[in-house]
Amino acid sequence: MSFMRKNWYYAGGVLFVALAFLVGFFGDLLNPLSKILTLSFMALLVHQFEEYATPGGFPPVFNIALMGEKEVPERYPLNRSSCVTVNVFCAYPFYLLAVLFPNLIWLGLAQVLFGVAQLLFHGIVINLKIESWYNPGLASAAFLHVPIAIFYISYVYAHGLMQPWYWIVGIALTVLSAFLIILLPVQLLKDRNSEYAFSAEEMQRFHVLEKLKR
Repeated sequence: MSFMRKNWYYAGGVLFVALAFLVGFFGDLLNPLSKILTLSFMALLVHQFEEYATPGGFPPVFNIALMGEKEVPERYPLNRSSCVTVNVFCAYPFYLLAVLFPNLIWLGLAQVLFGVAQLLFHGIVINLKIESWYNPGLASAAFLHVPIAIFYISYVYAHGLMQPWYWIVGIALTVLSAFLIILLPVQLLKDRNSEYAFSAEEMQRFHVLEKLKR
């Protein structure tokens, strides 16, 4: 578990490579909707890598810029324990359920809309907070999550699979998922004395601390 707390986003990078080979060589064997939703899951892996590894720097963005923490931003409210819980143990099952049950269009819609919400979060909320045109996670949201969502929605409409009520359920599930996947674990695991602090390297990536000071 200690290894995953420190390296989960690198493990996600390895998983991305494995899935790239799977979709590349055996994609024709997958249900078309499962294939699109697998690509959406792969976009999530890239998004997480962008946030925490390259360029990285999301921990101080979240803890300082969004949550206003000044005393112990390396461990509160987001820490390594809540981080791996949110990004792996909560987000992975949510994304993969849609892949495994592609005929539940409302579930697939919620999955891709969750990615679209990342564009609003990174592109508007965070950029306004840090007074910047870019923050870690924005590129993958704009150039992966959104195009895949548009393709998924176009596909289900083109094949007569969309019902109006799917939008209601999909949007409601997206909002509920944001609470259950992100907000609730962070709240439950926040601890000013947590032993699971982010490393100095993780806090300094993309020079976020310097940018926030300016």
